[in-house]
Amino acid sequence: MKAPYLTPEGIRAFIRQALQEDVRDGDHSSLAAIPESATNQAKLLVKDEGVLAGVELAWKIFHEVDPALRLEVLLQDGAQVRYGDVAFTVHGKAQSILTAERLVLNCMQRMSGIATYTQSIAKLIEGTGAKLLDTRKTTPNFRMMEKWAVLIGGGTNHRFGLFDMVMLKDNHVDYAGGIKQAIKATHEYLQKLGRQLKIEVETRNLDEVRQVLEVGGVDRIMLDNFKVELLREAVELIGGKYETEASGGITEETIRAVAETGVNYISVGALTHSNRSLDLSLKAF
Repeated sequence: MKAPYLTPEGIRAFIRQALQEDVRDGDHSSLAAIPESATNQAKLLVKDEGVLAGVELAWKIFHEVDPALRLEVLLQDGAQVRYGDVAFTVHGKAQSILTAERLVLNCMQRMSGIATYTQSIAKLIEGTGAKLLDTRKTTPNFRMMEKWAVLIGGGTNHRFGLFDMVMLKDNHVDYAGGIKQAIKATHEYLQKLGRQLKIEVETRNLDEVRQVLEVGGVDRIMLDNFKVELLREAVELIGGKYETEASGGITEETIRAVAETGVNYISVGALTHSNRSLDLSLKAF
């Protein structure tokens, strides 16, 4: 596994919940039409161009449905694919193949679309030193797979959720009464809990950047909706004391200029919330 959230237990729990949603007391179409003893085979056919993602997950889904199913993997996660490619073949009980089919396709099409888009955006900032981050703008109960797809596409995962990092965003700062109060309260809270979590603070202008520098005690400063000229000024002002992250309003047209300001990270919510799924199908042969 490439990330701490990709645990066997977590993946299995997701698969079981997804199968419960789809199958419940039985795949009655397959149970009705296909003899229980029938065996068959199918191939995962690519009908698009992009980056393949979800092969490892597909194997786990098939195995959860029926441990006797056999997969012959022809293309691995991260492979560049084009129309007509076959990612894998699956062999075994026909009813089991059909029961697993839609969950496999739903996951792989979505994950491959995310991986493809992530790779295209990451290429725009190659050579700058900036890393491309995802966000929490994900599909409920599918975040694990979407962030996994970002990794496959060459991106970097931000925090997984609210629990594994402190991010003091604009509303946190406003509700706390200011940047100084928010940072101070955070340190007191973490000390009380005996927890060590990284702290990131969102800033909306250079004055707020100066406030964070004055208080200190953080790991990263987010520069939210800064224009390129202000980003460059902010990075120079921070002077490498803390990691920097650009966020908000970043497009394919502007991301290269943003990366060239010297920021360490660029977070792009569109990686997981605004992309097209890859066209894949599972065909009997």
